[in-house]
Amino acid sequence: MTTPINDFVRFYAGSSPSRLHMPGHKGTNFLGCEPWDITEIDGADNLYDPRGIIGESQSNAARLFGSAATLYSTEGSSQCIRAMLYLTLLARAEGPAARPLILAGRNAHKAFLTAAALLDLDVCWLYPQNDCYSLCRCDIPPAYLDDMLTRHPGAAAVYLTSPDYLGNTADIKSLAEVSHRHHVPLLVDNAHGAYLRFLSPSLHPLDLGADLCCDSAHKTLPVLTGGAYLHISHNSPSIYASNACHAMSIFGSTSPSYLILQSLDLCNLYLDKNYPQKLTDTIQHLTALKSNLSQKNWQFAGDEPLKLTISAHPSGYTGPELADLLQSEGIHPEYADPDYLVLMPTPETPPEALRQLESALINLLPRPPLSHRLPALRPPQQLLTLRQALFSPSEKLSITDSVGRTLAGLSVSCPPAVAPAVPGEVLTENTVEIYRYYGVETISVLKM
Repeated sequence: MTTPINDFVRFYAGSSPSRLHMPGHKGTNFLGCEPWDITEIDGADNLYDPRGIIGESQSNAARLFGSAATLYSTEGSSQCIRAMLYLTLLARAEGPAARPLILAGRNAHKAFLTAAALLDLDVCWLYPQNDCYSLCRCDIPPAYLDDMLTRHPGAAAVYLTSPDYLGNTADIKSLAEVSHRHHVPLLVDNAHGAYLRFLSPSLHPLDLGADLCCDSAHKTLPVLTGGAYLHISHNSPSIYASNACHAMSIFGSTSPSYLILQSLDLCNLYLDKNYPQKLTDTIQHLTALKSNLSQKNWQFAGDEPLKLTISAHPSGYTGPELADLLQSEGIHPEYADPDYLVLMPTPETPPEALRQLESALINLLPRPPLSHRLPALRPPQQLLTLRQALFSPSEKLSITDSVGRTLAGLSVSCPPAVAPAVPGEVLTENTVEIYRYYGVETISVLKM
């Protein structure tokens, strides 16, 4: 497996060039990585018109992921999500003239919301069909999706988030079959699941029937923060592949990070070697860890193999309390909310770190289980489209004074960047209660 981007940059830096081009550090060490931080000089190719080293590297990635095309993002999956929705809009322009409608799981990342607003798309929300509600989780049974597509025959696409932040994976294979039976493409935010391709068998959305999907390489692979992939299926409409670079360029900086591009390039070599075996070994260690902790009455959520999601309440703690206790031991989790604590090990996690985690949890003093529970979201009334609401004058209010007002902004943190309500919806006692549950104190509403 070649590493053309890395090879070019290392050769360039080693030639002691006179850098009369950007960036301004000129290769001088401040952080230590500056010699390899370049811009789109001659020979370095163009991320949005790749015909040289970037094109070769992306072709390597496409072979590894089994895609018709794989494009690099240096701005995370957020750039890829916007590109996916743009491609949906572009494909729809060849069909009916009406504004496209996307059927989307309610646990969509806020990048989806802002993209839908920028592109002026209509969204029909798919709500979780279970009694285990969480802001991050949205279980979509195939029969429910089939019914919703029957009710909305003009839908332009189905958009799902899988895995979610808690490690729950959707039945992508069945949901793809339902979508395609209605002649509707399936788009998947697979930000947390780049590694799923390298399981045996593969559980990657592209292999399960998705037409477009994005992976945040930096979340689970050894790639610098911001490195991500846009994958296009062999079975997707040809308009996707032919316009993908243009779609990415609309939402991307004209100064992509070559440090991130090098890490994506080197990751190809890493994946092509013994990564599948390293992944299998890591999952076996995590399975054993979960088994040991389960015997000590710790409970876990989610079915994603490379994530440890602890159900906090049965232990007598909240997620943030567990996070604070672990951090006092030098263990830093990925995410905590009142119900869950999420940890994200990978094959690069040292074995001693997992032993330290196991010891810390086993040695926590037991408490009586907590009984309070997040109320289920009841679908609110939508007065305005996402675009109308996000581009309207707004004001900040305390969450207590916001009942009956129309949401204007996105008062959610990242992680998990999932909102109880979306702009344009009327805030109810139910949604306000959910905001309070997650500690939101102020909110942006439309000016009266």
